[in-house]
Amino acid sequence: MTHVVGESCIGCKYTDCVSVCPVDCFHEGPNFLVIDPEVCIDCGVCVAECPVEAIYDEKALPQAQKEYVELNARLATRWPVIAHSTEPLPTADEWADKPDKRAHLVEMV
Repeated sequence: MTHVVGESCIGCKYTDCVSVCPVDCFHEGPNFLVIDPEVCIDCGVCVAECPVEAIYDEKALPQAQKEYVELNARLATRWPVIAHSTEPLPTADEWADKPDKRAHLVEMV
């Protein structure tokens, strides 16, 4: 099993999780982060660091977000690795509690 970044990250892109990852498994897109399931060692240290609670153990991912397993795996092959924390998106606080953000995910880099 691996960890998965879910919908709550869209529009926020807080990177507190990146700074604690021992294996650099995070990849960065325009308005979302993903975890590479081939690199993640399932340590879970990233989970507690996410201020919007967007990271799940794959087994605990809400049913409505099951598509994010495939989405993380696919986008991790297209987006660059992010190994250091950066500033969140300027509108992160506005997006943090918005529901139904999937349509706003920008997949192109």
